[in-house]
Amino acid sequence: MGQTWWPISISTMVDSAGVLAQPFMQRALLGGLLTGGLGGLLGSFAVLRQLSFFSDALGHSALLGVSIGILLGINPTLVLIPFAVLFALLVNQLVERSKLPADALLNIVYSSSLAFAVVALSLVETYRGGIQQLLFGDILGIGWLDLGVIALLLLGAVLYLVLSMRAQVLLTLNSDFAGAFGVRANWHRIAFIVLLAVVVAVSIKAVGVLLISAFVVIPACAGRLLSRRFPVYVLSSALLGGGCALLGLFASGLTNLPSGPCVVIVQFSGFMLALLFKAIF
Repeated sequence: MGQTWWPISISTMVDSAGVLAQPFMQRALLGGLLTGGLGGLLGSFAVLRQLSFFSDALGHSALLGVSIGILLGINPTLVLIPFAVLFALLVNQLVERSKLPADALLNIVYSSSLAFAVVALSLVETYRGGIQQLLFGDILGIGWLDLGVIALLLLGAVLYLVLSMRAQVLLTLNSDFAGAFGVRANWHRIAFIVLLAVVVAVSIKAVGVLLISAFVVIPACAGRLLSRRFPVYVLSSALLGGGCALLGLFASGLTNLPSGPCVVIVQFSGFMLALLFKAIF
């Protein structure tokens, strides 16, 4: 009788307030804000360019990069970024040169790489306990160095997209049309893919392999429903990504549920509200 079915009691809220005051939780909140905003920012371009499945393939294949680092005895974080960039460039070339449909080819690539990664990790006895963190993320374990890398990446992404906004808009509308206006379409396409790969690699620690695609796709889709002008769409996607990440982390702290899935649930709720708003207005 002393317990209640409601998951958030007064004592839980008091304890959660104490947890929110802890440095590790403050780092997690800042990391969620930066990661969510970064994912929404790049997702706004990726969705319009039909690269959302590409980001999903990058996320799944990142586990293979982690497993390679573990088998070689190297810090997986040091292996993950160069692996993700190399993988993205190779897959881009494979998609361009192959006559197969892009979605089918990406499905083959990410499912095969995920299978190899799981087999490799199963051979490493000492790492079996950390597979769940790789799959679903552990944003509570994010450090100041991670925050610095994410912040620099966000700053670099903003500068690149702002300085090349005209080219980005033309490429989003039509790559052939952009080339007619003197835009180096191939160069900007590769630059964006590399940037997306680095973002996915850096965000893996926070949100995990299985949920990284949601950070890129859901806020961008919600922002698309709420805005018609391109600059507003990009800004709203980034704000939705960061805001939903903060709300999800607060919900995780109050309910003692996994942080990554909580953020994605909040993002999905925001998307449904945007869909409802679009239907009414």
